[in-house]
Parts: sequence; C-alpha cells; structure tokens
Amino acid sequence: MQIAVMGYGIVGSGVVELFEKHKQSIISKSTQNDLMLKYILEIRDFPDSPYYSLFTKDFNKILIDDDIKIVVETMGGLNPAYEYVSACLRAGKHVVSSNKELVATYGYELLKLADENNVNFLFEASVGGGIPIIRPINQCLAANEIDEIAGILNGTTNFILTKMFGENMSFDDALKLAQEKGFAEKDPSADVDGIDSCRKICILASLGFGNHIYPKDIHTEGISSIKLEDIEYAKSWGGTIKLIGKAKILDNGKINIIVSPAFVQNHSQLANADDVFNAILVRGDAIGEVVFYGRGAGKLPTASAVVADIIDCAKHNSGKKSFGWGIPIDNYVENHLNVPVSLYVRAQISDFLSTLAAVEDVIPGVVILKRKDAGSDELAFVTPVEKEGSLREKLNSLPLNLLSVIRVTDY
Repeated sequence: MQIAVMGYGIVGSGVVELFEKHKQSIISKSTQNDLMLKYILEIRDFPDSPYYSLFTKDFNKILIDDDIKIVVETMGGLNPAYEYVSACLRAGKHVVSSNKELVATYGYELLKLADENNVNFLFEASVGGGIPIIRPINQCLAANEIDEIAGILNGTTNFILTKMFGENMSFDDALKLAQEKGFAEKDPSADVDGIDSCRKICILASLGFGNHIYPKDIHTEGISSIKLEDIEYAKSWGGTIKLIGKAKILDNGKINIIVSPAFVQNHSQLANADDVFNAILVRGDAIGEVVFYGRGAGKLPTASAVVADIIDCAKHNSGKKSFGWGIPIDNYVENHLNVPVSLYVRAQISDFLSTLAAVEDVIPGVVILKRKDAGSDELAFVTPVEKEGSLREKLNSLPLNLLSVIRVTDY
C-alpha cells in the first residue's frame, strides 16, 4: 500500500520522519504486508533531504496514481487543500488531515464525500496535536450523551497567560517571548485573537453533538486585552485566567458555543494546564467529567496523531469507518447574550462609595474583589449568574468606565 504526503512543513516533515523511523512497527500495526511512502508534494525544493527522490510539485501525479491509497494533507489553509482533498476522496483515496481550518469549514462536506466514495477522511491531529480526543469522543465515549466540551485549545495563548500569571509579564512581553521560542508566529493573530481555538471547538462540538457548526457562527474573543491587573484580581478571586473554547447543549436544544478568556477556579483541572499544554474537558451523562491533557502542538506530537490515522486507514482499507456528523442546522447556535453567565468586571470610577452603592443596587449580590495597590478610582467585582445581555445592559447603565469584562466558568 502506497502513501503520499502533501505539504512538507513542520507537521508534514514530522510525519515523514516518524513514519520512516517506526516503519516496521507501523506496518505490523496496520495489518498490511507493506506500507511505502511514494510521493511528497511540496512547492519548495529540498535538495539535501534524504527523501529528495520522493518530492514532486505535480498534484496530478498523486491523483492519477491508483497505487496511492492514503493521502496525508498537512499543507494547512483552505486553498488548495480543499480542492486537493476533495479530488482525492472522489478518486477513492483515504485522506488524513491535520488541517483544523479545513475540517472546521468543510468537515461536513468532506465527510459526506468520503462516505459517498466508501473511503475515510480522518483528522485526529486537527485538535489537540498529539492528545487523543477525536477518536475517544467518537468511539470510547460513544455510549454517553455528551452535554459539554470545554478546554484550553491553544498552546501559544496558554503559554502567554502562564507567563503573565506566574512571572508578572505584560501581554506584549509574554508574546515576544513566545515568538522567540517559536511558539508564536510572526503574525500571532490566529492564536491570540482566538481564531485557532474557534476552529478546534467547532470540530469537537460537531463531533460531540452531531451537526456541523461553522466558525463564523461562534462568538470569539482573544487575550490581547488581558492586563496584569486582571491577573491579580483572578488570583484574589481564587483562580486564574485561561482562553477557553466551550460548547454546551442548552435546555432548548441549541448549542452555547463560545471562545473567550475566562476566570477558572484553582481546583479545576483546567487551571493546572500551563505553558504550551492543552487540556480538554468532556462531560457526559455516564462518565461524568474526563479531561484529556498533553502537548497540543509541535512537530512530533502532531505527527504521532497523523500516523495513527494512517494506520487506521490501512486497517480499514476495504471500506469506511463509521465516523462523522450531520448536516448544519439553521439557528443551531444560541446567541451568547441569551445565555446565563457570571461576569468579572474591572472599571474606572470617579467616587468609590457612591459607585459601589449604585452597582449593588442595580446588580444585587455582586462579590467585590480587591488587589494590592488598587487606587480609589478602580472597582472590580464578580456578578451573580444572569443572562449576559441583561448583565451588560445593567453595566452600561452604571457610572462605570469599563476596562475589562471577562466570563467566569463553573469548572
């Protein structure tokens, strides 16, 4: 059985390295007599690579070669990835992808195409890097009714917040350090603006709840507005701040799905996931709460998940696994302003006592937070749980210059 890899960046090169390093073990686990890497599709030249003879710039070589049964897509982005993956599926080739943007945007269409052509489209590496999460939700937790999935889904933002929390670094300094260490790109917007986490929670929610959810339908916030003052208030509250992607089934049958910074209690398993590590919490009616933890990115951790999917495809070469989700549903995602939530608020004020009295009158039950060196012109508090839209209307009616508003989790 022959394999092609499309894209020789960090993940693609890791897949080739891991495949060749453990080739005999992979073959034995695949139940095939042999597996052979035949092509590496890449527009760049690698004349010094030990795999130089395998490189091609012509996608059609892969497409028309009937001996290629498994195609690995590690190019990233939507174009030409969507075109190439679609063509491979139509040609009866199994496809393995690490491309979270592709799966989040076109997952339903590609899974349907795979089904129509009796092949597999697998993407364990698209969420959590080397952390097993797609397969456990689809198989190990299949007997459960999953009602919530939430987690730290981006290692770059988690590294930045860890440095802010533990070493009192500003956001800008922590981001610079992340870039120096290679955790953040030169343009870090996909990470720090929450876009990467949004794509990943889309995939998890689609799989966990059964219908495709598009990134465009998800309210998404990043971490660039988090200040050290907010970190100090989180500590005094008894927790930390994490960028959380979460999806939850509501009583009305809709999905509450959102990506935003959140206060997380110290006793939560999510609070203890630091640096570049990810942690994904799944709540089911039978298992209660389980957390999947590990490195959410990186060359070999991600390659490990890709190679596992290659083995799975080889095992199921004669047919399709039972895997996927259903058609998108209109108005499936609830407006986040209609969902009950507790909010942390930090505001600039003119008079502490009169403002505090006004806040407690309009929002009874607030919990006032304190931090060292806070001036008399600063007020911070946590609200009781109420629909977010209603809370924000009340906040806007008060004499507050809002500096930070961050959601508070119950885990």
